[in-house]
Amino acid sequence: MPMIQDILTSSLRGALVGLGVEPVPERIPVERSNRPELGDWSSSVALAAAKASGRKPRDLADELAAKLRVDPPAYVSEITVAGPGFLNFKLHDRWLHDVLTEVVEKGVEGYARHDIGHGERVNVEFVSANPTGPLHVGAGRWAVYGDALCRILERCGHAIHREYYLNDRGVQMGLLAASVAAARAGQPTPEDGYQGQYIADWAAEMADDADPAVWAPQRALADIEAALGSLGVEFETWFSEKSMIASGAIDAALADLRASGLVYEKDGATWLRTTDLGLPKDEVLLKTGGEPTYLLGDIAYHRDKFTRGFTRLIDIWGADHHGHVDRLKAGVQALGHDPAELEIVLGQLVTIVKDGQVVRMGRRSGTFVELAEVVDEVGPDVARLTFLLQSIDTRQTFDLDAVVSKSMDNPVFYVQYAHARIASISRVAAEKNVPRYPLEMVDLSGLDHPRELDLLRSLGELPEVVADACRTRAPHKVATWVRELAGRFHGFYHDCYVMGEGVSHEQTQARLWLVESTRIGLAIGLDLLGVSAPDSM
Repeated sequence: MPMIQDILTSSLRGALVGLGVEPVPERIPVERSNRPELGDWSSSVALAAAKASGRKPRDLADELAAKLRVDPPAYVSEITVAGPGFLNFKLHDRWLHDVLTEVVEKGVEGYARHDIGHGERVNVEFVSANPTGPLHVGAGRWAVYGDALCRILERCGHAIHREYYLNDRGVQMGLLAASVAAARAGQPTPEDGYQGQYIADWAAEMADDADPAVWAPQRALADIEAALGSLGVEFETWFSEKSMIASGAIDAALADLRASGLVYEKDGATWLRTTDLGLPKDEVLLKTGGEPTYLLGDIAYHRDKFTRGFTRLIDIWGADHHGHVDRLKAGVQALGHDPAELEIVLGQLVTIVKDGQVVRMGRRSGTFVELAEVVDEVGPDVARLTFLLQSIDTRQTFDLDAVVSKSMDNPVFYVQYAHARIASISRVAAEKNVPRYPLEMVDLSGLDHPRELDLLRSLGELPEVVADACRTRAPHKVATWVRELAGRFHGFYHDCYVMGEGVSHEQTQARLWLVESTRIGLAIGLDLLGVSAPDSM
């Protein structure tokens, strides 16, 4: 079933052509109405196209309404004009009944599934924290955002590869090894070394004959893998920076950059002429003495991704890396790629509150809350959904005390409890020997209570929400939808009995299918977020 937005857009475009409006706007605005008393959907296209048509917006809107009333778009029951030229569309309830049928027929596997990506191979790199200690709880936000984004992209037809970049060379790795070795020997922490209980714990685990330079990074990586695994986050590739150095990938990238004609030597260093690519200054690739810069290493790493056959790269970084975005995109362009093939999502950091106090994070000082500890305490579902409730580009406060609360004020409990209530209805129906008849035998026209229609409206929105979350790289839009659907189900559960005294047999059958369609919608939304759908709480 086509999405209503597509139906209205196509009808409006045809009406504009029929009225001789030229040029027809490239984008026909069709949005859900924020004034339900006027209609379910609205469009401001008359305001956008009036000047080109030589008409006043209100006059054009009246003409469009009159033309559309002759052959109304599917499911539209009423078309009105308001204000300076807004078109409002009210829909038949039968549209919502058809939504229920579609949800049930397509099920969890098929409903709200798209082919936006057409099989495009996408490499999504996320988390990529330096392997110098356990992940702190703030890293959980990058982990669940990246994983949820991958799930959404996969549902929309992309071929996804999850990747973690291990910055396993350089000064910080030496300091980690020296810190563990010093703790093992009972000596003071080296200057600028790593502190904290985890260093002492790891030192106690390390065998006497182990090489700290080998053992400590492996221990850190094992800890990171375990913490992410507890969240249900896994990667196809753990890409080692050291392996890239050993393979000659940096030399190969530099050779490609030289071939572009954008590399030159100055003051003993090697430079990339990024001013030719729109940047305000050129960038160093090799320092005096021949040491590759961070930029050259990053260009080489992204070159490697392209050589592995990926046609789109998505990197998820903290906002503190914003200054590196344009430089890296310029480097990718210098390699001959469209810079749009590299997307960089910048996310804001997380403020952790424990016992009413903000926790100051510091890996070097050892003052941080480990992600693994939080997941152990609150569980992966609570951690994941809490991180996904807000857009990644907003700063988030993660209150450890609030997320463990099992009340309807806790959004995680609120959402999962809706699914548990659905399961309880099924159990009661089984106990009372109330079968659910085949859908084709059930009359859905009796589903006309405002609570019922609200549920169906939410279900009808899910395909659009998933597509929008995919295009805008915004998993929080799915989380918002899940919360709304749960809220509407709780309202239905309170006001509309599914079975029992005062409820007709026909109404029971229709509501059983409404409950089932809601279960399917919740299951889809929660799966995209990587959150379980429990049958009991």
